[in-house]
Amino acid sequence: MPREFRRYAPDQSLLLPPSLRDWLPEDHLAFFLSDAIDALDLSAFEARYGEEGPGNQAFDPRMMLKVLVYAYATGTFSSRKIAAKLHEDVAYRVLGADNFPAHRTISDFRQRHLPEFRDLFVQVVQTAQEVGLVKLGTVAVDGSKLKANASKHKAMSYRRMKEEETRLRKEIRALLAQAKKTDGREDKRYGKDRRGDELPAELVRREDRLRTIRAARQRLEARQREADREKGREPGDQDRTGKPGKPFKRAFGEPEASDQENFTDPDSRIMKRGSSGYAQCYNVQIAVDEAEQILVAAGVTQSASDVHQLEPLLEQIQETTGQYPDKTLADAGYRSESNLQMLEEKGIEGFVAMGRKPNGESKPPDPKNEATCRMAKKMKTDRAKKHYRKRKYLGEPPFAWIKSVMGFDRFSLRGAENVTSEWDLACLAANLKRMRGKLVWA
Repeated sequence: MPREFRRYAPDQSLLLPPSLRDWLPEDHLAFFLSDAIDALDLSAFEARYGEEGPGNQAFDPRMMLKVLVYAYATGTFSSRKIAAKLHEDVAYRVLGADNFPAHRTISDFRQRHLPEFRDLFVQVVQTAQEVGLVKLGTVAVDGSKLKANASKHKAMSYRRMKEEETRLRKEIRALLAQAKKTDGREDKRYGKDRRGDELPAELVRREDRLRTIRAARQRLEARQREADREKGREPGDQDRTGKPGKPFKRAFGEPEASDQENFTDPDSRIMKRGSSGYAQCYNVQIAVDEAEQILVAAGVTQSASDVHQLEPLLEQIQETTGQYPDKTLADAGYRSESNLQMLEEKGIEGFVAMGRKPNGESKPPDPKNEATCRMAKKMKTDRAKKHYRKRKYLGEPPFAWIKSVMGFDRFSLRGAENVTSEWDLACLAANLKRMRGKLVWA
């Protein structure tokens, strides 16, 4: 007797239209994201479309937002790939509800609403607080280097910029002289009907490159002038001494020869990424609540150092939730006398590592830094060691979720403001995934 199989009729037409909700299991992430976004206030998104008037109808921002957040939550960041998945992936079809925006429409929506993603992140944190997933008993802060949408090979040092400018100016002068001679010869041969002001292609290319390098050099010098002013320097002070008996190494506003500027994303910086070497990056920041590891604050800085990010993260927590955390855990990158004083003034019990010397010995605090001395003494107690051990499983795992599980290991956008908004989008997607796991399976 021949083996029987389940009925398979791919050409069979459906007599009744299927329900989209039958295409996925009830506990699917797409349904949770859809319900969660429906519960948020999206008036800021809708306000950008203005009043009714002539023109094509826009796609519903709720649908666009659900598709975009789901895409980030599941590791798809390219607008072209998102547009393709709206045709090919069941979950995207369910969220899109037979809407198929083109990749340019998806890209424009993301770009248009970048400022609104911070408010959306705040609303998600507040929702998590209301349902009891955020307690603010203990919060861990941490930073990580995330690749920019730029290559370090598209960067140039200040020394190289000056050398390239000199070389290009010489080549341009030579090309102009050559063009003048050519015009003279052609005038004799063909007459003076030719305009004579056409630029050779090589000259245009070199002038474009010269303008690009000059603009990058000016940005470096502007940043250096600002940094020098913050240190108390002023124009013309290079004739005076910096430290007692030692002159300043460089003139006011002159960058170090090794300082670099990137041509693709000028806001990104060369940063060391652990054992991965150096890359064009931004330094992304998070604060994680101990209760269910919900991200309660997020930020981005162009500085490789974390030290100036502790207070902004805590202020963001207070603005979002209405209170500061009881305890804060931070590694030695956030250690400074001003940060430790700030924690004491705000009534937040801090557990901040003191750092170690290259030989592994603990760094002794400067006796003049009283808050640092108090912290160093506290961090030697068993109670402090017990609390600080939590930082490894609070602050570090969310970066692994975002970079490895979600696949968000590189920004898609460029520019400090844009990547800050994209980081908000990635963090709110991570929070919604975390909330779904805690609420659906509770």
